[in-house]
Amino acid sequence: MTEPATPEAALQQAQKSIQSGDFQTASKITSEVLAQHPQHRDALYMAAVCARYQNRHDDAFARLADLKLVSPDYGRAWQEEGHLRRKLGDSAGALTAFERATRYNPSLIASWKALADLQAASGNTVAANNALAQAQRLQALPRELLAVTNHIHEGRIFRAEEIARAFLQRNPTHVEGMRLLADIGSRLGVQEDADFLLESAVELDPDNIQLRLDYIQVLRKRQKFAAALEQANILMARDPDNPIFQSHYAIESMQAGDYETALEYFDRVLTALPDDPATLVSRGHALKTYGRTEDAVASYRRATEVAPGHGDAWYGLANLKTYRFTDDELTTMEAQAASPDLDHMSRIHIAFALGKAREDQKDYDAAFAAYASGNALKHQTIRYTTEQMQAELAAQKKHCTASLFENQSGKGDPAPDPIFILGLPRAGSTLIEQILASHPDVDGTLELPNILSLAHHLRGRSQITDRDRYPRILHEMPAEELSALGQDYIENTRIHRQGAPFFTDKMPNNFRHIGLIHLILPNAKIIDARRNPMDCCWSGYKQLFAEGQEFTYSLEDIGQYYRAYVDLMEHWDAVLPPGRILRVQHEDVLDDLEGQVRRLLDYCGLPFDERCVNFHQTERAVRTASSEQVRRPINKGGLEQWRPYEAHLGPLKSALGPDLAPA
Repeated sequence: MTEPATPEAALQQAQKSIQSGDFQTASKITSEVLAQHPQHRDALYMAAVCARYQNRHDDAFARLADLKLVSPDYGRAWQEEGHLRRKLGDSAGALTAFERATRYNPSLIASWKALADLQAASGNTVAANNALAQAQRLQALPRELLAVTNHIHEGRIFRAEEIARAFLQRNPTHVEGMRLLADIGSRLGVQEDADFLLESAVELDPDNIQLRLDYIQVLRKRQKFAAALEQANILMARDPDNPIFQSHYAIESMQAGDYETALEYFDRVLTALPDDPATLVSRGHALKTYGRTEDAVASYRRATEVAPGHGDAWYGLANLKTYRFTDDELTTMEAQAASPDLDHMSRIHIAFALGKAREDQKDYDAAFAAYASGNALKHQTIRYTTEQMQAELAAQKKHCTASLFENQSGKGDPAPDPIFILGLPRAGSTLIEQILASHPDVDGTLELPNILSLAHHLRGRSQITDRDRYPRILHEMPAEELSALGQDYIENTRIHRQGAPFFTDKMPNNFRHIGLIHLILPNAKIIDARRNPMDCCWSGYKQLFAEGQEFTYSLEDIGQYYRAYVDLMEHWDAVLPPGRILRVQHEDVLDDLEGQVRRLLDYCGLPFDERCVNFHQTERAVRTASSEQVRRPINKGGLEQWRPYEAHLGPLKSALGPDLAPA
């Protein structure tokens, strides 16, 4: 018999053996695959199944432990643990496992049915009925859509998209098919498509609550906060006492800048659901952004008290940057980190919080170990590669040439309103924004996604087979199209402004699209916020970002990214008109605040205003990780924070190279 050429072919044979009840053969095949590929997810899963059926329970648990290390959010791993614990009479453990299984993969019908049985046996009729309803809903789905849901939650996103699109070609108004394709689009970053699909689906089925909840999420991702709030209002009108609807209304009010209403509705939720940890954390986020730091601390701390395993609460405290954990809190966090039942995202949150706690104690080796653990866990959940990033930036250098800008000059929208502050995260951009937003002629807004969305749109549907379509397409665009794109940017960002003649856009990743910005908005200001490489990279590495910035979760990746950023900025300096970009070095701002303030204002064409020097007195919502720092006078506490960790930072120095890293 010829040996299968690949692990996948071997595992297909193992699966057939399992289906026929020949667990001995299946176990032999999986063992052979694991001998060559010890972290193969499907092999570990099948090995655990075989061990359970062969009554090798300790082996089954061992395989599951390995599987959860490799793929902590793999729903089938938790489902298999549920089956195993249920077989051994551990109903409580089985219940927890099946709940995790359905959280990570809501398409697992067997887990929903098991939950229904276990909840009914424990007398929880409501929960049992809800679980049974979920199982029945899934069983009623067309076979293709059940497969789509499973592929989505097992990480086969492109296969899910292929099936969903084929299904919708045959069933163009099937709202669940539209919802799933929108979910895929959102996961792939194609928020415009997800927006259109969900808007259409809601019109077809306006009473479908899940559709409207998904629509709110996509509108928020697109920073269409007024539209998201409108959808939340519709839900509130339907059932004003529903805590889920109240929570969404509170969150969307917060995103729209109405913090008083947001806090009022968070309190209403907490009246109905006292000490709900997710609401306490959301309330803490709102209070932090609003500048009510002490109240934010109280809300986060209450969440940690009622739910010590709710990692987001611990990281909320750490992310204030000014909070110091008590010894008791540190002990509790360490106990949670050691718990095998902690979910993956909470494990990440607590690891980063432990890093902050140990750093405050000056226990730098322990702090680095915690940060490294958090980054490694987070890195398991992302698809970022340095090679893909380098290819994208190489395309910018290849196509965005001096001749492009010469040939396309004089086009675009002439509006001078935008001030782009870009570079790397944690490079001092929030400080620059706070300085400028303290001027009466400048509105400070957000990290606006508009330029990134436009770049994604220009790449089109062929971004896999024709990766250079954007920026190559910039050579072909007529004056009226460039002007229209600039006008669209001005109009679509107007909702974030308060009426000042100028406004900031602080999306750091816009440095990758300066050529596009220059063509569609030739009079916009562009400020490159730069910080010492080691400080910038280390600060990014120990920061857990809400979303995006996937290059920060590896010392090698972040070092390579910084190098690529410097290289691309040198390209922009070479091909754009002299003085087009203002480079602001963070350390210079700390050394000579007033001098750099004057330099910034001169570049923006703004008269000097003393309020910009006293930026910390400006009251405004700040949504970034630096929110507490920019509410204090200038200080140099952030300089050379990497030094105590130098013994661990060899990979970062190597990635930066000798021209950027210290000897």
